Amino acid sequence: MSRQSEVSRLTKETRITIRLNLDGQGKAEISTGIPFFDHMLTAFTVHGFFDLGISATGDLDVDFHHTVEDTGLVLGQAIQQALSEKEGIQRFGDASVPMDESLSRVTIDLSNRPYLVYNIPDNLKSRGPFDAYLAREFFQAVCVKGGFNLHMNTLYGENEHHVLESIFKAFGRSLHAATRPISQVSGALSTKGCL
Repeated sequence: MSRQSEVSRLTKETRITIRLNLDGQGKAEISTGIPFFDHMLTAFTVHGFFDLGISATGDLDVDFHHTVEDTGLVLGQAIQQALSEKEGIQRFGDASVPMDESLSRVTIDLSNRPYLVYNIPDNLKSRGPFDAYLAREFFQAVCVKGGFNLHMNTLYGENEHHVLESIFKAFGRSLHAATRPISQVSGALSTKGCL
């Protein structure tokens, strides 16, 4: 069963193409024009054992928001497309990842019920042009188009880079766990019989 997808989005603000293989080896080919975002997406890919190619251009002269949010929309669509009917998979995933002084936990339910919970410390230091609040817009877009319930909780941390890296890595690991095949289920793992 091939669990791969390719999705593109072209607007007046952005041009994005994403290729995703859920059963990859952690190979990342990512270019968004935002180096820190590329770094975070690479961490997600490597720790999720996906193969992910992203080519994104956008109106970065305005700000990063359009490119980051639209990349999230396309990644969510790519995940949804690669999973098709979400049959025969674990459905749930949970991972905690430390990064120096930071610890983040990400829990996911591939339920077709999009909802984001995003809790980060109020005392983050070293805010740069790609900050934790822009990351929230990315994750909101991913979970809406991917159709999943996503809980992201940083238990503690001060350095924004460390907090974000622990979140992206935990997201990769929890999504990996949720998308793994399960032999005991032939359809969707749900009392309803479908998701």
